[in-house]
Amino acid sequence: MASTVQFDLVSPERRLASFPATEVQIPGADGDLTAMEGHAPTITSLRPGVLRVAAADGMKAYVVTGGFAEISARGVSVLAEQAVPLTELTPAQLDALVADACEAAAVNPDKDSADKAVADLYAMRAAAGL
Repeated sequence: MASTVQFDLVSPERRLASFPATEVQIPGADGDLTAMEGHAPTITSLRPGVLRVAAADGMKAYVVTGGFAEISARGVSVLAEQAVPLTELTPAQLDALVADACEAAAVNPDKDSADKAVADLYAMRAAAGL
């Protein structure tokens, strides 16, 4: 059996996951990365995307809208602004996320980062298959 790391995912609303994982695929703001046992300690901010986790009982996926991930010798901890298990995400929820990002982009003085957030949400929709 492959070596595991402790994976924890929390959002302001609730703890979504806490279990051993063989790998965690993270949608990092500066690029996607995969954390496994022995990964160098890292802290990265998240972009909107799909966080995928390989566990003993199969692959699990979560939609995140932002936040931070910390990779350490103890495991991978993800603190998400918003997170929903992909199996629970509805097209209406995703439409609401995109609408909120579009409204924020319209008034954000940093037009490039606001437009990138909207583009990331559209890419997340495609990755989620919704």
